[in-house]
Amino acid sequence: MGKGKLWKWEENAEMGNVFEPDLQEAVQGAEHPYKGKWHEEVFGNDHPITLELGCGKGEYTVGLARKWPNRNFIGVDIKGHRFWRGAKTANQEQLSNVAFLRTRIEFIDQFFGPGEVADVWLTFSDPQPKDEKGTKRITSGKFIERYRKFLAPGGTIKVKSDSTLLYALSKEDYVAAGYPLIHDTEDVYGGFLAKVDPELREALEIKTYYEKRWLEEGKNIHFLEIKPAPLSTAELP
Repeated sequence: MGKGKLWKWEENAEMGNVFEPDLQEAVQGAEHPYKGKWHEEVFGNDHPITLELGCGKGEYTVGLARKWPNRNFIGVDIKGHRFWRGAKTANQEQLSNVAFLRTRIEFIDQFFGPGEVADVWLTFSDPQPKDEKGTKRITSGKFIERYRKFLAPGGTIKVKSDSTLLYALSKEDYVAAGYPLIHDTEDVYGGFLAKVDPELREALEIKTYYEKRWLEEGKNIHFLEIKPAPLSTAELP
């Protein structure tokens, strides 16, 4: 195990904006005590909450938080040594509207209550090319059904990716499930930004380190935004 991981984990444990619940409890189906209480217990306000799932280094989470101080942002990833950078930057910049949660995305509905999350970003997720059933690809229809459990009415899910495979498989799932496609483009920077509202344009213009590299290599950046129907009364837990 690299020494770099160890000291990053140690620093995470000392940072008030990092939450690292026991993974075994999630595996066993236990709900997190903050489920339905992130506004009051963590942020101390009722501002909308945005999740970035599979946040990596947390660059996008922090980038969004800088632009919208009147919203709350939570980056989620299983690798705490990765989002250490985002958590540390948020602390250094005194961004009180940022938090990071260490858990696996398959357990994410155990951490947030019905209607608690305003919208979800899935940025540059692993395309999982061998995952034919969509049980590992966090943009798949199976995962969207998890997100519906805590997505607020009218909330959207935004998928930004350099992977043509992920884009195609995700869109196929969404069309099959009947999720309304609010936005759909194979090339974010090919004139698409001029057609969307200023808030979405600002969000899409945030570029991570790797996105900049992919653009330099000539890759297109794809984007999908869907608005799944809220849970019906019969579906509510």
